[in-house]
Amino acid sequence: MAIRVAVIGTGWITDSFIESAHATQAWKLTAVYSRKAETAQSFAAKHNATQTYTSLDELSQATDVDAVYVASPNSFHYEQAKKVLAGKKHVILEKPTTSTVAEFEELFALAKQQGVFLIEANRHIQECNFKVLQRSLDKLGPIYGASLNYASYSSRYNNVLAGETPNIFNLALSGGSLVDLGVYPIAAAVALFGKPKSQSYHPVIIRTGADGGGLITLAYDQFAVSINASKIYTSAAPSEVYGEKGTLIANAVTDIASVEFLDAKTKKKEQLAGEKAKLNLQEEAAEFARIINERDAAAASKLEEMSRIVIGITTDLRAQNGLVFDVEKN
Repeated sequence: MAIRVAVIGTGWITDSFIESAHATQAWKLTAVYSRKAETAQSFAAKHNATQTYTSLDELSQATDVDAVYVASPNSFHYEQAKKVLAGKKHVILEKPTTSTVAEFEELFALAKQQGVFLIEANRHIQECNFKVLQRSLDKLGPIYGASLNYASYSSRYNNVLAGETPNIFNLALSGGSLVDLGVYPIAAAVALFGKPKSQSYHPVIIRTGADGGGLITLAYDQFAVSINASKIYTSAAPSEVYGEKGTLIANAVTDIASVEFLDAKTKKKEQLAGEKAKLNLQEEAAEFARIINERDAAAASKLEEMSRIVIGITTDLRAQNGLVFDVEKN
């Protein structure tokens, strides 16, 4: 039977998740939460949901909901997920999970106490071609380094230039490029290479006080990973992993369509990628449904540890650069 899911947040990412989730036939949207009744009703009608809520307490106690997908502004994640977990609902929590490490640990402890799963929606590491990249690391021999890039100009930066402070560039709402977009290549690095020994960040601080993007370095025992992540400029550079026997070249760190192996000796390229999913959240929706339906605690624990490493990295990088969220001031 399909997992009955509710959503918190009605933006484009929620649209994409529900469309992708329905395509797997493993999920069924049954309820929508919004602070405004008309917003919830509009989203519910669009996706044929039967119930709407303007009360989180009521949603947490709903008997027709098994899981909740949370895609609200970052600073709301902790309180909203906490209420839902207390109602013994599984939670799929959009990146970043929480504003602080303490909030992160509290939520995961609560999920275990309640016997439900809490999963961060790192959709890119579930993509078939990211897994091709992972499996292909053995082709390289000793690894000498990597360059992972995700820099894409955000239309919301136009608002900043016009004197506004949109959510994603607002430290009061736990925003900034690092936690909004930088987490993609950071999570990719952790999924590929594990926890780094240390990390550094050289951000561009914009008018709102948040980071607009910049260069990140993750140091490992024998090599380093450079990351160019930004929401205020665009990079067309691919992502690459360098080794003694060759180089793996991916066109991106998410929505990967091409993974090539460049042989160091012959200089010949071999295409390794398969056909990617038509809907870019479909693979994560399928895997998260599998974890819930099969009660695969081992897989969930592996994802939890990756998320723990990522939030540890981003917290340290923010601290290095004085990027303090409002919740950390209290």
